[in-house]
Amino acid sequence: MSVNSTSRTTTLLLTSIAAACVLTACGGNDNSTPAASNAPTQTFAGAVAAAGFVPGSTTGDPILKAGYYAGATVCVDANGNGKCDGAETIATTDSTGHFTLKTSGSGQLIADVSTKATNTATGAAAPSHMILRASAAQIADQGATNVVISPMSSEVQRLVEANGTTYATEKANLATRLSGPGVAASAATVAAADVLGDVNKLSGAEQSTILFEDNALTNRYTYATTKLDRGDMYPDNLAVAGGDPSLVGKAGVTSTTAVVPTQTQTPITFAQSQQAAFNVEGIPRYDAVFIVMLENRSIGTTTGGTIGIEGSGDAPYIAGNLDFTSGKWNQATTYYSTGNPSEPNYTALGGADDWGITDDNWWGCGVDASALKDTAFAGGKASDGQPLVATPAVPANQNGDLSGFGTCPTGTTAAHNIVQPNLFTQLSNAGLAWRTYSESMNPGQDPRTDSIADPAVVAGYNGIAGTVTAGLTSPALNMPSALYKTKHHPGMAYQTARSLPEFFASNRTIFGTQYASALQNTSVYPVPSGYNFDQFDTDLQNGDVGAVNFVVPDQCDDMHGTGNDPTCKGDNLVKRGDAYVQQVVTKIQASPIWNNPKRHVAIVVMFDEGEGSSTSCCGWNPSQTSAAEPLTFTNGKYTPTTTTQYNKGNHGHGNSIFGVVTNHGAQGIQDSDAYSHFALVRTLQDMFQLADPAPGQESTYIARSKYTESFITANILNLPELADSADTHFDSVRPMNHAYITPQGYTQKLNPADIIGTQEANRQPGPDKTQTNIWTIQ
Repeated sequence: MSVNSTSRTTTLLLTSIAAACVLTACGGNDNSTPAASNAPTQTFAGAVAAAGFVPGSTTGDPILKAGYYAGATVCVDANGNGKCDGAETIATTDSTGHFTLKTSGSGQLIADVSTKATNTATGAAAPSHMILRASAAQIADQGATNVVISPMSSEVQRLVEANGTTYATEKANLATRLSGPGVAASAATVAAADVLGDVNKLSGAEQSTILFEDNALTNRYTYATTKLDRGDMYPDNLAVAGGDPSLVGKAGVTSTTAVVPTQTQTPITFAQSQQAAFNVEGIPRYDAVFIVMLENRSIGTTTGGTIGIEGSGDAPYIAGNLDFTSGKWNQATTYYSTGNPSEPNYTALGGADDWGITDDNWWGCGVDASALKDTAFAGGKASDGQPLVATPAVPANQNGDLSGFGTCPTGTTAAHNIVQPNLFTQLSNAGLAWRTYSESMNPGQDPRTDSIADPAVVAGYNGIAGTVTAGLTSPALNMPSALYKTKHHPGMAYQTARSLPEFFASNRTIFGTQYASALQNTSVYPVPSGYNFDQFDTDLQNGDVGAVNFVVPDQCDDMHGTGNDPTCKGDNLVKRGDAYVQQVVTKIQASPIWNNPKRHVAIVVMFDEGEGSSTSCCGWNPSQTSAAEPLTFTNGKYTPTTTTQYNKGNHGHGNSIFGVVTNHGAQGIQDSDAYSHFALVRTLQDMFQLADPAPGQESTYIARSKYTESFITANILNLPELADSADTHFDSVRPMNHAYITPQGYTQKLNPADIIGTQEANRQPGPDKTQTNIWTIQ
């Protein structure tokens, strides 16, 4: 093995035979730094393994390669501070990522990967500083001359410290976590002997499974090192029980919602930095989140007689799980939609703002055709084997026919084609997968187009056994148009999302309740050979799901309604939506990924908007007239931007339903603090470590998900949309972590038009009975 060791000693005077002997004892001609004493030396050898993410995958799963870190510094970290201190002997990995270290020190090994180190998997320098480690127990297990330092080795020791367990326990747990159907479409079982081994020496599904986890862990440990280098306080400001300590005594903070922290922050340590990277702002790391999107309902029956969820008996599954006293799902009980109608809300869910969109028009409206940068797609195959059809740069016939978009309105309108970062681009850039699963797409269609009527596809609704729709039927009817609508896709308005190489592969199918089996008779598009009408079930069984998975029922199963089917109207419409949710949740909870004891999965059941007033909260435009876009960060400062095309956006549409069930978390928890779609976007960015919540780093969050109370008070002169705010807390965005404690006697600002029912009657002023995070992992 070729070794390239370095020394921190700038001058070494060899003035005696004794000095020369010390050099020999410390490694002879490998140039290691001399040990601090004549204590017996020992030799450590091994490699620093790496995963390399290569952008450009068109399958929906990221391309990951195995490699090593060349030029990384290795030492024994005797005092556990995560640093190679001056007295500690160091070695540098050679061009193949291997090292030999002779030292008298004892303890864990660390690998300090600076931006001067090279990841041989990509041939590029490490983008940021990262510190990895291998515990003394791992060294004893692998042998002192066969140590593999990697994100996986760091993870085992972090888990030991987090759970108060042993190396053997957490090594076995990590292997279990990666076993079963696995991830990245693999069906590997990772051997316990391989989980901390050299990933470069593995192959096939086992290697791809470990590389997928290695990549995710690399992101986390890079962030942990950033926090340590920066000297962050622990825990993060918005994770401190009681509320953000930076707000105490700050001018402009409403006295009625003043923050009273109940937890003390301290300067972060090496071990704490690694724990904090997996609990960003109090939001735990999850492996996968499924977000089931429904339409236009509040808990109770709202003014105007619109059918709600509670009390009517038409949605017993959802209502029962959200019951205030006996429900199994956790709830954000003061959760707000951000607009009306659908498209602004879905756009906000994808990128933390609606960008002034106030209608459901085509994603190409409001811009010149030359501004659309979609490119032709040659077709191919998704990671689960789904054939992908070739598509033109921009779908043809935008004014009708196959696309079904209709015409764009004349006059000034907000640009519906958004060129901004969003959850989809953030996940893609991090080497993580995402999915949208949409019901009732025409087989072989371009997902950028609405589904169209098909006279050859004929079916009636026949109810679903074991649900409220059992016995509910309709006559056989032709498949109507617009069952699948692009306005209900959280990423569709974003040019940057549609331009991702995996866009077509990551838009996938899901089982249907009415036209599922009849779709194979389609007369509109040729059905590709081997077409899968239900990728959702296939992916659940194979583990080939995304980090974030949007599940979008069609307009007869999402409580919206379309066409002339009598089961797609009124009470029956709510029944269909309830039954479909029950099917989706049941399938997820029966899947291997949900039942893996070491993987963390959550299901969100939510609605794009309620059926209330234009009540708003959480970082948007109370006056509805300011035309203020989210602040942009350039040249070290935040700058306001206004435009005549951005008008009356983010005006809110009242209280909406938000329920969460997790596979290893608490049940029946209610969080009454005020949240919105922007808060969910911030939470997802924390959950998958896509942004940095440190003070002064708000620009790492997209659009209005950066609008915390501290940010608002610091930038109030640049925020005309918040000039009329009477409550900076209520109008700010927070992660959904329940850290803030509502003061005694204070009642959240609910509009009676937004929500009516026993839940509202039972709502208590002041703090909740418990302050448990709805995302808590047990």
